[in-house]
Amino acid sequence: MGYARRASIAALLGVVAASALALRPARAEEAPRSAHGDAAQHACLNQKERRALVENGTVLRLAAAMHAVRSHISGTLVRARLCHRPDGFAYVLTVLAHDGKVTRVVVDAVKGTLVGER
Repeated sequence: MGYARRASIAALLGVVAASALALRPARAEEAPRSAHGDAAQHACLNQKERRALVENGTVLRLAAAMHAVRSHISGTLVRARLCHRPDGFAYVLTVLAHDGKVTRVVVDAVKGTLVGER
């Protein structure tokens, strides 16, 4: 099998894996509590809370948030959380790039715009 064919199969497998991760529900984890008591402002939501906010139209679906950052970051979605922020809600997406670099991206969950990247 030629290099080009192996590379296209590997790329296809990456897309399939990313799609599978995007379709499964992401686990919410609560942010660590700080001494200042601001954990309530940055706490991440559980699955029931996320579903309620998406169904009533308060926040965008995870797929829309991922679409918003696709042009900025490429790779496989490893983790997705919906968290409270002082100015509303944000998706915190952890992406594993093809070069092995892990990037955390913050997307405004209402507008679907990129808020930050680290």
